[in-house]
This record gives sequence, C-alpha cells and structure tokens, in this order.
Amino acid sequence: ARRVQADAERTETPPADSTLQVEEPEPNLAALDEQTRRLINASVFFTAALGIWFTWSDVLPALSMLEHIPLWHYNGIVEGIAQQVPVTAADLGLVVVIVFVAAIAAKNLPALLEILLLQTESVSAGGRYAIKTLASYSITVAAFLLAFSTLGLNWGQVQWLVAALGVGIGFGLQEIVANFISGIIILFERPVRVGDTVTIGDTTGVVTNIQIRATTIRNWDRQELLVPNKEFITGRLLNWSLTDQQNRISIPIGIEYGSDTRKALTILAQIAEEHERILDDPAPLVSFEGFGNDALTVVLRCYLGSLDGRIGVATELHQKIYERFTEHGIGMAFPQRDVHLSQRAPLEVRLQVETPSPIGPDAPISDSDTSSPAGEAGR
Repeated sequence: ARRVQADAERTETPPADSTLQVEEPEPNLAALDEQTRRLINASVFFTAALGIWFTWSDVLPALSMLEHIPLWHYNGIVEGIAQQVPVTAADLGLVVVIVFVAAIAAKNLPALLEILLLQTESVSAGGRYAIKTLASYSITVAAFLLAFSTLGLNWGQVQWLVAALGVGIGFGLQEIVANFISGIIILFERPVRVGDTVTIGDTTGVVTNIQIRATTIRNWDRQELLVPNKEFITGRLLNWSLTDQQNRISIPIGIEYGSDTRKALTILAQIAEEHERILDDPAPLVSFEGFGNDALTVVLRCYLGSLDGRIGVATELHQKIYERFTEHGIGMAFPQRDVHLSQRAPLEVRLQVETPSPIGPDAPISDSDTSSPAGEAGR
C-alpha cells in the first residue's frame, strides 16, 4: 500500500525535467506469500525434527548405529595425524538432509528476501531480482561445498572430475558455461534489468525474466522470446529504458515539387508545439532534408517522455499532418515514372479502325439480305 501511494504521488508531481522513471513490473504478492509460507512450514518442521533428535538421541540406539556403518574411507588429518577417515551411513543421510534443505531454501528463501526488500523503495525491481538470484546461487554453491566436505571429497580426489569437466566444457558445454557467466555479469553490471524495454535483433519487447542460461523477452504480440545471455554481453543491444524513457519520433514526409517548403516546415512546428505529449526540452526539430526522385523530403523529429502510447502519438501526428497539409494545399507526393522509347530503330505502329454498321429503318439493304431466310430474319 505504501508503494502504491508513493507511485501515485510521483504521478501527480512529475519531475521538472520531464524524465520519467522506468515502469517496473508489479510483484506477485500471492506467489511471494505462498513461497514464504512454504519456507516457514519447512523451517518449523526441521526445527521440530532437530529438537526431537537432540532430545531423544540417547535413547535411539538404532539410529546411532548408522555412525558405525562405514561406506568408504578417505585420507584425512585428525588431530594433526594423517589417517583413514570413514564415511558412514550417517554422513550419507546428513548429505541427503543438506541437499533437501538447500533445495527448499533456494526455492523459497528469495521470496522472503523480496518481501523484505519491498519495504525499501530505493531498491528497484531489477535490484530485487538480482539479489534474489544471487542468493539462490549462493545457497546452491554452499550446499554443494558442505555436502562434498561431509563426504570427504577434497581437491586431490575430484581433480580428475574437474579435468573431465574441462574437456567436456571445451567440446560441448562451452556455450552453456558462457551463458551462465554472462547471466552473472548481467546481474552485477545490470545492462539489462527486469522491466526494461529492449531491442535485440529484430525483436523489441520487455524483459520479464533473467535465468541461468537465457533471458526472456515478451514482445508486443505477447510472444516470449528466449535469448541466450551471451547475446546481451557480446552482441549489440538497444535498451530503451536503461537510464530513462525519453525517446524520439521521426516522421519523414514527401511533398510535391512546387510546394511551399517554408509553409510546410511552419505547419510541422505548430503541430509539434500543440501536442501535449511532445516535450519542449529537447525541442522538436523540423528540417528540409533534400530533393528526392519523386518528392521534396521534410522531416519532423520530436521527443516523448515515455514509451507508453508511442504508437498512438505517431498516429495522431500523422493524422494532423495530413489534415493541415490538405487544408493549405500542400500535396503529398507519390512515385512517378517517365517512360522513354528507344529511337535506334523505327517503331511499327498499326491502327485498326472498325466502322460500325448502321442500324435503323434507313439502313441500306444488301442483296445478300434478301436472298436467304437469314436476310429476312435480319430485317
């Protein structure tokens, strides 16, 4: 409710420089509430389980026997002495618990973080998303390290696995790793944020999700495009709302040769000045661009403070320009072509003139008409 009130106050009193803030997506409070409830329920369950374990561990010898079932041994240092350390069934059960707890925390803890961050209006939607994602990554990494340590795996034992992964990355997983690293760079550097309007390739839309491998962009047809994260780092990206949402509309118009270009420029300037959505700073710009094959080209360039309603503003400007030009007798040009005939050889021209036969009571009657039944029918 406080955020809605603050947004309403900002709408009523826009900044003096007419620079609008990036429109941020509204958080899904129902989903956040559900995830937070699952996190609390899981916390209560594990707390109760730990309490029961510490309370009744002395009278549960059956479970304590798991500590005496070795599965394998590894070389470790105990009290400064190198010796074989067993990995028991209890350690394996502890690893299962660690993975289970980490999965629940990585899935539901970011929702609690977002609820806490919503209390601070200075944190944007992109910042909240970055913090949630990095927290989920941190929980996953910490869980794997703790599980490996419990199983007694050290660098000397897993270096062969790392070497094999290096070979696999070099041959087949390099794109996946590159996209993952690019996703981390996006979250820290933030060239793209959730809620930004971007153009990549021939697609323009709003960033809705930044995942490990790809970023989701929803275009104006409500289609979702999955773009690999590497494209945002190594390719060319147009972010319409990186710092603000100011944008420019350019309208080229072709008018007929012989038209009054000064009057056309004056009309364009008046139309831009009269429209309420067009900014005064930067000021609109009208120009006589040049002489085309079929038309004199004049251009209206003007700035908008927001991406909202851009198509509607362009439509209104086009309509006004057409009406005013028609009113002042400035015609819109259309493509014209001159056809030239080759004179290297004479052209053969044939004319066929057909003389219509007279019809009526005064028409002459030929002999052929009276010498056959058809002639009678013709008369």
